[in-house]
Amino acid sequence: MASRLYTWGRWAVRRRGWVIAAWLLLLAVAGGLGVALHGKTTTDFSVPGIESRKAQDLLEAKFPQAAGGVARVVFAAPEGSAITEPKAEAAIEASLGKAAGITGVLNVSDPFLAPSVSADGRIGYADVRFREQASDVSDEAKDALSRAMTQAREAGIETEFGGSAMEPKTHVGGPAEVVGVVIAFAVLALTLGSLTAAGLPLMTALVGVAIGVLGVQFVARYVEMTSTATALALMIGLAVGIDYALFIISRHREQLVDPYQDVDDSIARAVATAGSAVVFAGATVIIALAALAVTGIPFLTIMGLAAAATVLLAVLVAITLVPAILGLFGARMRPRERRPTQAQEPQRTPGSWGLAWARAVTRRPALVLLAGITVLLALAVPARDLRLGLPSNASQPEDSTQHQSYDLLTEGFGPGFNATLTAVIDLSDIPAADRPPTLTQLRTSLANDRGVAAAAQPVINKSSTVATIAVVPKTGPDAQATTDLVNRLREGTRIVEKAGGSLYIAGTTAAAIDVADKLSDALPLFITIIVLLALILLTIAFRSLLVPLKAVLGFLLSAAASMGATVWVFQDGHLNGLLNIPSASPVTSFLPVLLIGVLFGLAMDYEVFLVSRMREHYEHSGDAAASVTQGMARSGRVVSAAALIMVAVFGGFVFNHDPIIKSIGFAMAFGVLVDAFIVRMTLVPAVMGLLGPRAWILPRWLDRITPHVDIEGANLQERQSSEYEQKGPMTVVR
Repeated sequence: MASRLYTWGRWAVRRRGWVIAAWLLLLAVAGGLGVALHGKTTTDFSVPGIESRKAQDLLEAKFPQAAGGVARVVFAAPEGSAITEPKAEAAIEASLGKAAGITGVLNVSDPFLAPSVSADGRIGYADVRFREQASDVSDEAKDALSRAMTQAREAGIETEFGGSAMEPKTHVGGPAEVVGVVIAFAVLALTLGSLTAAGLPLMTALVGVAIGVLGVQFVARYVEMTSTATALALMIGLAVGIDYALFIISRHREQLVDPYQDVDDSIARAVATAGSAVVFAGATVIIALAALAVTGIPFLTIMGLAAAATVLLAVLVAITLVPAILGLFGARMRPRERRPTQAQEPQRTPGSWGLAWARAVTRRPALVLLAGITVLLALAVPARDLRLGLPSNASQPEDSTQHQSYDLLTEGFGPGFNATLTAVIDLSDIPAADRPPTLTQLRTSLANDRGVAAAAQPVINKSSTVATIAVVPKTGPDAQATTDLVNRLREGTRIVEKAGGSLYIAGTTAAAIDVADKLSDALPLFITIIVLLALILLTIAFRSLLVPLKAVLGFLLSAAASMGATVWVFQDGHLNGLLNIPSASPVTSFLPVLLIGVLFGLAMDYEVFLVSRMREHYEHSGDAAASVTQGMARSGRVVSAAALIMVAVFGGFVFNHDPIIKSIGFAMAFGVLVDAFIVRMTLVPAVMGLLGPRAWILPRWLDRITPHVDIEGANLQERQSSEYEQKGPMTVVR
């Protein structure tokens, strides 16, 4: 691999004008398609085959009036007054009348005819039902609905919006994300010792991310895609794009310390050595993200493929655009010579702190290993109580209309009102004469459940083949008791089944529970695939059995610690004020799968970059102990910088208003921090020190069938020696 990438790097330098022009052209094409022909993203995380989805399909086919998106308009009079007062009632009726005339609105409920006003008369609500599904309701219709409520607001009535049609969309690129990029630039400047060199990884990463995100937006025109997919592609693409460019530029500048090193040759060698690790590590990230398809969940598959495409672009940028731009800068990338301020002041050896750290760790490796594992297991403890779900409006920012409507409905009608379930009954196979008594019996049974606050009268379609019953739990959407209620209601379907019909428990809360269950079932298979993948790839990379085993165990500890910290913060409610989290709630249902997939790829990045330098030294010296310390000295600084950049980029998304993006950003940032500094920088050298030469043992039978992948550039060293003997020292380019 290294020899081929050396040739590739040489070509990119010689044809740098064409390479840069090609990337700029691709950026222009992606920009045109992404801006002019972008698709529409959705906030629907439904999964085919789950019970709530079957109920929705049934409603769309036989009861479309009940299948459309709903915007719930919540009205609240000032303290001490009521919305039933004549002036307030007239203003509300006038506003709802205007709402009924909005294009796409099917019907509007009257809060004063239906039981939609609280006992004290201060809070009420009206449901505006659209013909389209919630994800298809246009922004123009939502804006028109907001304007229609002007008369109610002018009468002093607080008006807020909730419901499936008013789900907020995800937006990225705010001040917090920008701060993360600024911190990444500062880390790059300190690591590379040059503002010019620090700007290159950012510039090239932004090119790859822009093409990736714009391409994803264009693909959304043809494929149903959640808004989270775009945010994830941006988050991961930016982080790995900066890191991959950093590894190549850092290796290039390290080589240019030698005054006899030819610049073009150095670029090609950086692509061959660090670039080999980039390609290999990038491949693991891409495969891990693409492996999300094995969950059988379409929205997660699309999310993984979108992020994988962005990572692929980051790899291609690193091995083509980066060397081309380095070729433009030429000798200006050569580090300046460091002169001591005093004659007696010694020159500091590059990587000296990494060398010192490695020696400290390997001095007492067993003790370090025990302490590190203890810390990771302690961090993982809260994960035992992990609960999965999808964020309700309580998790939206406190000043958002969705959160305000949630609080008002809770105040006026109880916590369970925001968790309203829908019992969907298929009456097609029930004799017509038996349908009314069956529905009456079912409603009575539902209302008598200990977890139900109220069960509404059945609503039946025109052909009397499908009916719905609204069921209000006593507890909120995020409560475990509500999940237990849904499972209990689904088990008690004997009344309908005995009559020959089918009962489905649906609604937003039930759908969130279904998705969580589906993802929980898929998690063991996904973890198994990831572990086997890691063992195979790392065995090929390092021609060892113990190194891959150690890497996998370390990754599992990192993932468990990150999941534990996420549960402690988001589910248990710690640090809510600091991180601006409105309320404690279950962990986003697809976060564990996503975290494992992404963190696996990133953890293998650092494993490859760190251990490949150890392997490189061991190949040349045969000294296992020295290879650990020298590998840390050579790669510790750049791996630490890469991890800090990842943490800064992911950490910026922790302050995004969207609760899903916020939790993903936190889990990724914490996971990378733990994996890089506790596992890779501490436990890895400790284990390698304990193993010694045994770390590089591979059985002969396995050695014969394992492909040879030269990611350390051993063949290049032979080429360099041969060229040096033939040509002598190279001319210095200044």
